[in-house]
Amino acid sequence: MSAIRLKQKSEFAAQSIPLPSSKSESNRVLVIDALTEGKNQISNLAEARDTQTMIRLLSKDPPVYDVLDAGTTMRFLTAYTAITNRQKVMTGTDRMCQRPIGILVDALRSVGADVHYLGIEGYPPLAINGFTEQNESKISIRGDVSSQYISAMLMIAPLLPKGLELELEGKVGSRTYIEMTLELMAQFGINYTWEDRVIKIPHQSYQSTTFAVESDWSGASYWFSLLACADAGSFFLEGLKENSLQGDSKIVEIMDCLGVKSSFKPGGVLLQKQNVTGLKEFDFTHCPDLAQTVAVTCVILGQNAKFSGLESLRIKETDRIFALQQELAKFNANLVERENEVFEVIPSATMPREVTIETYDDHRMAMAFMPLISKTDVIIKDPRVVNKSYPSFWKHCQGLGIATETLSDE
Repeated sequence: MSAIRLKQKSEFAAQSIPLPSSKSESNRVLVIDALTEGKNQISNLAEARDTQTMIRLLSKDPPVYDVLDAGTTMRFLTAYTAITNRQKVMTGTDRMCQRPIGILVDALRSVGADVHYLGIEGYPPLAINGFTEQNESKISIRGDVSSQYISAMLMIAPLLPKGLELELEGKVGSRTYIEMTLELMAQFGINYTWEDRVIKIPHQSYQSTTFAVESDWSGASYWFSLLACADAGSFFLEGLKENSLQGDSKIVEIMDCLGVKSSFKPGGVLLQKQNVTGLKEFDFTHCPDLAQTVAVTCVILGQNAKFSGLESLRIKETDRIFALQQELAKFNANLVERENEVFEVIPSATMPREVTIETYDDHRMAMAFMPLISKTDVIIKDPRVVNKSYPSFWKHCQGLGIATETLSDE
């Protein structure tokens, strides 16, 4: 299957959508579970390919950890492998081996891990030869590149003989993901302090517990977007909590400006149409995975908006800024870089009868552009990319009455 055609549809009956589980929570809990002495009761793990890759590698424990295209799996398992004194090769897809990991490797080396590059300095593949003795208990790490480096170090910190005092340098991006990591650790018995820019975690043991993973707010964002762009409808998104650990729950606040009212009910959240008040600007520093979705939504609604905090988008599954600019241009819209790393979303006055969207091996490109069906027919290239985080996405589209047609390889 090389592409899928989605037929235009702008009105929806009231529907309930069974969202996938959070990939972010699942991958953290799996590492914590592997580091815990005793037996945890973990339920509702994500069906996402990234999470299933993590489960497979942890359970089968092969000599080579091939993480495919899973960034969190690469970073978290690199730290896990080092602290558990294992000898492994860490590798992945060609794109995965183009994504930097030097900041994490430097941090691991500073606390006593033996890690070597097998190719280009600063990038996978890696050879990990375990952990000797702790050299440092106080380290600094940049906060403006990837919170996953920080989370990886935090999760192994309790097992370090001297604990860890980690100072965050510069601007801290995706802070909510760091908070998620620490809160999940706390639910497994870990004590920590975070004062100003310093996180302190003493040497201690994880305690076994029972934990159920929440539904995925990133996956929820596409249904917020679809309803915002539609003429009529309402959706009930199952399994979401009002007081979520996930930073992407910010979509409630964003979409309140773009025409979606959220009402939390037992078992999830009800989405209903309301007037668009407009989103003039938004800082995505702590929820960068929402940027593509919100950019497309603004374009469809004819809303100019200014975005900041997009720096990390260039080192994701693809250069997401470039990818957005290329695909928005297909219907005369744009994402224009202004001064001081601010980007302006410029909508289109017209929409073609059909738009073909390239996905760049990026699951979020496929799902973020789906709401274009509210205005036109859409062809999504390589629709299987959604398997990375939301394998049932197209099935859920069909459940909403969206007509889909599989296009075979030419």
